[in-house]
Amino acid sequence: MVVLVTGASSGFGKLTAAALARHGHVVVAGMRATEGRNAAAVEELDRLAAAEQLAISAVELDVQSQGSADAAVAEVVRRHGRLDVVVHNAGHMVLGPAEAFTPEQLAAVYDVNVLGAQRVNRAALPVLREQRSGLLVWVGSSSTRGGHPPFLAPYFAAKAAMDALAESYAAELIRFGIGTTIVVPGAFTSGTNHFAHAGHPDDHEREAAYEDRYGELRAGIGERLAALVPPGADAQLVADEIVRVVGLPAETRPFRTHVDPSRDGSEVVSAVADRIRSEFYHRIGIEDLLSPNAAL
Repeated sequence: MVVLVTGASSGFGKLTAAALARHGHVVVAGMRATEGRNAAAVEELDRLAAAEQLAISAVELDVQSQGSADAAVAEVVRRHGRLDVVVHNAGHMVLGPAEAFTPEQLAAVYDVNVLGAQRVNRAALPVLREQRSGLLVWVGSSSTRGGHPPFLAPYFAAKAAMDALAESYAAELIRFGIGTTIVVPGAFTSGTNHFAHAGHPDDHEREAAYEDRYGELRAGIGERLAALVPPGADAQLVADEIVRVVGLPAETRPFRTHVDPSRDGSEVVSAVADRIRSEFYHRIGIEDLLSPNAAL
């Protein structure tokens, strides 16, 4: 299959692109600044392709630009003649008191995590609809429904919006033969750059107002999360699950699958929510819009 992975310069995206290529897929790794700050990542991909004889390459893709998304998808089709799978992985995390983020900052987080996927969909879906086949893989977050700590509100809110968008898209695309799987990682505190590259509030005065009562707690959030992750749990688990899903026959792919070594409860809540959604679709007579295994 020909697979486009967004946000593939590092973290889950980088691991997923390499893993898919090693399993025989044709992979295009989307990333920003391929001739700038990510030039080294492109060179690394080229070396990997040559050393292991893999069908993997990079493409310039800034999910915050519709023109860039359009050009990236067009380039994938030009190179390979088709597009089968889009992995919506691009995302950005921020840390700090919710009040201290300006509305513009919240909008920027939403822009990357939600509107970015929308731009890529608008570029890719005409191709998939014409083919009458395809798969969207959405890399979500267990924070959407599981237990989650404070001081990550803009990111968690954006991921919740992305999850809701994915659910609606699933129903709206199934009659075109396009499937949906939401992959739900837990809080992997190593193996990605999420925490290392996280943004911070612009309003430093309001951020400082929380320091006396919450400063020690905030400083230890990362350690508290890391303590929940058992030894040996690695971000590669997420990439491996995406490879598994892509390789399954369409009718057996899960609608939602969790990769959460910390067991924050998201899987339990999601099972109930997905069952209720399935029952509701049956009640109003649109059950044909449910994905296979929608309530599993």
